[in-house]
Parts: sequence; C-alpha cells; structure tokens
Amino acid sequence: MNAPQHPEPPKHGGGIDAAVSRWGGERQDWLDLSTGINPLPYRLPQLPGEVWTELPDQVAADDLDHAARRFWEVPDGASIIAAPGSSALIARIPGVTPPGRVRINEPTYNEHRSSFTTHGWEVIEDGPAEAQVAVHPNNPTGAYWEPTAAPLTVIDETFCDVTPEATLMGRATRPGTLILKSIGKFWGLPGLRLGFAMGDPDLIADLAKLLGPWPVSGPALHVGAAVLSDFPWAVKTRKLLAASAEQLDALMEPHTASVLGTALFRLYEIEDAMELHERLARRHILTRVFPWSTNYIRIGLPGSKSDWRRLEEALV
Repeated sequence: MNAPQHPEPPKHGGGIDAAVSRWGGERQDWLDLSTGINPLPYRLPQLPGEVWTELPDQVAADDLDHAARRFWEVPDGASIIAAPGSSALIARIPGVTPPGRVRINEPTYNEHRSSFTTHGWEVIEDGPAEAQVAVHPNNPTGAYWEPTAAPLTVIDETFCDVTPEATLMGRATRPGTLILKSIGKFWGLPGLRLGFAMGDPDLIADLAKLLGPWPVSGPALHVGAAVLSDFPWAVKTRKLLAASAEQLDALMEPHTASVLGTALFRLYEIEDAMELHERLARRHILTRVFPWSTNYIRIGLPGSKSDWRRLEEALV
C-alpha cells in the first residue's frame, strides 16, 4: 500500500484577498470572474428561526433528499447523501476503498488529484485502473465524458445543471459508481456549502460513516429543498446563462482563437493569457490562468450591466 502523500493544496478560482495583496484596491473594488459561479444567485427563502437554534432534524433531511431525487431524477436503487459541499465528498471518496491506481484525464478540476494522492493513490491518465474520475462537463474545457469501466467511477457533475440533458444519472445504479452534484455553481450559492453524492448504496453508506452525524446544517437543509423544488427558476436561469455566455463570446471575439467551456464559464485560447490576465487584474478584474498552458484563460460571467460595461472597457 502506498503511503499517504501530502501534496500542495490545489489552487482554485476566487482568492480576492491575494489579488488585493498583489494588485491593490479593496475587496469591494474587485470584479471576480475567476470562479464559474452564477453571478445572479437564487434568492434565499425566509427561514424559520429554529433552523439556527436546533440540531438539523430528520424531516428536513428527508425533504431535501426527496427534492434532490426529483430534481435530478435519481433512479430507484441508487442511494443519496448530502454533504457540506461537494469538496467534502471529494476529500473522502478515495478513502472508501483501498488505494491503487486512479485514472484522471487532465486538465481537469485539480481537487480530485489532490484528494486521491493524499489517500495514497497513484494517478495515471491511461491504462487499467482501480478507479477513475470524470468531470462532466469538464472544468475548465467543458468537454463531456465518454463512459468507460473501472471498479470505482466518480462522475463529477458540478457544472452539468446548465445542460441537464447531458447527465449520466442513469449510471447511478451501477456498482462502484458515484455521481456528484452541487448547489454552489448553477444556483450561485457556494457559501451554502451543500453538495450531494448519488450512486452505489454501499459506497454511500461508507461516505455517511466518514461524514458523521448532522453533516448538513439546518439552514442548508431548508434552502437546498427550496432551490431544488423551483423548476421554473432552473428553466429560466439556463436560458439567461446561455445568452450571457454568447454575449461574453462576442465581447472576447477580437481577442481569442477558440472557445471552450460551459454556460457558466468560458475558456478562451489567446496568444498570451498571462498578459490579458494581468492587464485585467490591474483594472481589478480577476480571471483564471493555468500552470499547464500559457494560452488559455478562463472567464466567468459578469452579472450586472455595470459589470459587463467594466469588462468591456478593460478589454479595449
């Protein structure tokens, strides 16, 4: 068995404090386009006072479970568990089975590699493996995964709610399969810290043991049930996000050679990604560049008219 490793923590979008330290200004001066989070979040419902003063109750947990199953059409025979964010699940999944080789095709969301290596797994890109991870659609390329076989299959659908027709939820009844979902990106509520795993009942039971009692707060249980029950909002939001992505593509057209990504973020191929990243940062607009390429920059969607105008002026 490989000894657990302790890699450098993976880097993510966000990090306004670090940007302020490097490029100046105050937090409120910055436009954060680095995360791929919906800039027009779901409006929070009124919460009963007891959700703050009492332990999370089973009725609220059951309501959330029912809403999640209905919204994502989780098939009978698949189990489901809610957690304090999909990152909490990603951190624990490699511990539900003895370590071996895990197939992760990169570039992709770097939290998966970090978690598996921390648990002593060997990360490979090709060949037979005891586990595989597929981010579907991929972050940051937006590519969709073609299903293959492995004893443990983790399908991260964090960004799939913009294209629900592409979901692989039908695979959730297959042994060794886990499908991850999140409230953070599509609903624009990352601070809620609410994620889900659906799939193999034995693996879900193991995750439940690792998460312990009351993994989800009372407020998150109530908000989660509300957002997952609001189908009209989801339909309307998909149209708005698609239109915003097209608007961003039109704005970037003079600067880019190709476009990848999803309706929540765009990955643009340009001649010098770092130059544009830094030019925008000097105007207090944060984007995302990657250590694996000098030609790709990821840009999320502005929210308000003033944010769109600010980005447009900074690109001139």
